[in-house]
Amino acid sequence: MTIFIESIMAFFEVAIKFAPKFLPAVALTLQLSFLSILLGTVFGLFVMLLKLTRLKVLEKITDVYISIVRGTPLLLQLYFIFYGLPMLGLEFDSFTSAVIGLAFHSGAYISEIFRGAINGVHYGQEEAGKAIGMNRLQIFYYITLPQAVKQAIPALGNQFIIAVKDSSLASVITITETMLIARQFVAATYNPFPILFVAGCYYYLIISLLSFGLRDIERRLKVNER
Repeated sequence: MTIFIESIMAFFEVAIKFAPKFLPAVALTLQLSFLSILLGTVFGLFVMLLKLTRLKVLEKITDVYISIVRGTPLLLQLYFIFYGLPMLGLEFDSFTSAVIGLAFHSGAYISEIFRGAINGVHYGQEEAGKAIGMNRLQIFYYITLPQAVKQAIPALGNQFIIAVKDSSLASVITITETMLIARQFVAATYNPFPILFVAGCYYYLIISLLSFGLRDIERRLKVNER
């Protein structure tokens, strides 16, 4: 029993010692996650709008893009952007490459979330807009899109959470975010469990705060519907 207590104390001693050293990496993880989610949402909306044009060429391009994202691992996509694009004359630093890669990946799923939400808006809403003299663009902007966004919030929340966890893969292209710094500390101490425990706690805290914010937004939107 004494050995067990001593092990627990040693575990938390290491965890408490290294927890503050994670803060710069956690700040970078937050920055990376925020920018990739923001850019991914914009990109997803743009792709969704291209699909709604119903032009065969644009639909085919977006279908190929979504198929590539779904059919290849995010890790491979990050490698391609960071190591492959420079061979084609497009070179980005590691942070920019990570933001582009994560946004490129998330944008495909976000576009499908928005498309599903828009298709879920009852056609009677569009008919009502036409009845009061609105054109197609006005109907989309004032009627369809606001209702679709409300319906999409839960699915978007899940995708945002996935994007935060996916940011851990950015360590493979030398981003000193939470997981890379954790691996460096593990290599320095040969004591992986308390270090990884601290990393897990930080990810859990970030995702819990994000989930709380999304639930609050969803609750406020439901109140406005009453």
